Amino acid sequence: MHHTSARTRTKPGDRHDSRGPGRAARRPATPPVAPVAPGPGPAVGGRSRLPRYWFAERLLSVLSGHRPVHWMLGHTIGDAYEQLVRLAPGAPLRTNGLRPAVRHCDEYVPRPGVIEAFARIAAGEQVRAMAFRLEQGPDLRWRCAAVELGGERVTAGV
Repeated sequence: MHHTSARTRTKPGDRHDSRGPGRAARRPATPPVAPVAPGPGPAVGGRSRLPRYWFAERLLSVLSGHRPVHWMLGHTIGDAYEQLVRLAPGAPLRTNGLRPAVRHCDEYVPRPGVIEAFARIAAGEQVRAMAFRLEQGPDLRWRCAAVELGGERVTAGV
């Protein structure tokens, strides 16, 4: 018995994609990780692609109690993980009711491969400060090397 239908010769009837039998789906290529040059960044929508914003969001999640400390284990070097272990149990960036957000984050680049970043963390009228240091390894991945939080809590109107 010979099938003459074009459909049966090209793909199974329950398939709705264009791959042929035995072929894996194509994955979109991921862009290589490259150092971020100092200077103006992309618009707010693309800010999460900047290392400083990416780390600010992750650190905020840990320090506000929304994520466990071990979530940062592969993204820290040196004493940074131990600093997070000491800071996180008190959830210093936790707020009453409102989820805190990274309002603004900026950086200073003392030398290539090092970013000293500072962020404003806001929840309603409450604003806190967070500073952290990022270092780029030989694999071009950024890792957090230090974390500091601002002392006294202040409100946005002050």
